[in-house]
Amino acid sequence: MGLYGNSWTRSRHPDLAPVLSLIFGAVLWGVVWYPMRLLESRGLAGIWLTLVLYGSALVVSLPFVLRDGRLAKPSYLLALLALFSGWTNVAFVLAVLKGNIVRVMLLFYLSPAWTVVFARLLLNERVSRRAAWTILMSVIGTVALLWRPAAGMATFRMGHSDWLALSAGIAFAAANVMTKRLSSVSLNAKSASVWVGVVAVAGTLAIVLRLPAPEVAIQTLFAAAALGAGGILSMTYLIQFGVTHLPAQRSSVIMLTELIAGALSQRLLTSERLAPWAWAGGALIAASAYIASRPSS
Repeated sequence: MGLYGNSWTRSRHPDLAPVLSLIFGAVLWGVVWYPMRLLESRGLAGIWLTLVLYGSALVVSLPFVLRDGRLAKPSYLLALLALFSGWTNVAFVLAVLKGNIVRVMLLFYLSPAWTVVFARLLLNERVSRRAAWTILMSVIGTVALLWRPAAGMATFRMGHSDWLALSAGIAFAAANVMTKRLSSVSLNAKSASVWVGVVAVAGTLAIVLRLPAPEVAIQTLFAAAALGAGGILSMTYLIQFGVTHLPAQRSSVIMLTELIAGALSQRLLTSERLAPWAWAGGALIAASAYIASRPSS
């Protein structure tokens, strides 16, 4: 049986396919940082790495997108999806290349709290008392995560990778809501808009920052292109499919599977560690996301 199951499975468990799609996509996102760091160590730095990864995914997907009979007409919603998705992925790649993996992912996964806000503003979904409590829990968890005792005093400090991860989570929540608004748009069109947005944002940053072209071996470029055309392509389709067919808050919490994959891979592959109070903050963030995903009574 394939990923999406047979007709009996779909009829008996209509949410199974999007749930499995999100879980599998999240696990892949939880470990993809490692090959990204390997590619960066071979000279393909952040912005250029992002361009190659998502540019390859875009090129490979074009035949499928052009054959799609339900291509979306240009609209401001599709442009917003491209913009938010573009910044989400650029900021996330830059953050995981330099920051502590679990810390970056925890800040990124404040997105359920942001999803509540955007769902209220853009989808007119009611903000319940429970949702308000989950936002408060997320804020307290963030303070604990960023608490850094120094010289006898506790300081609250965010580094460059922290800001990138936080902004990526905000943009991801907005992109999730845009995906729900574009429910009539085909999966191919929405996925392509993600890659176009990433290439546009990364290309603009490369021009504005006047980044010199990287000097890397052709094997490194081929490896990055393969990761983009295979891994990034698959992960984006899996996430887009799940987000399209599940409620916004539920999809956000299922994506927390990425935290588990990220924590395990960090433990096995690096010497990076978090302080006990940071883990406590992370637990609050994860708990708030879980509570936000539960159906209302």
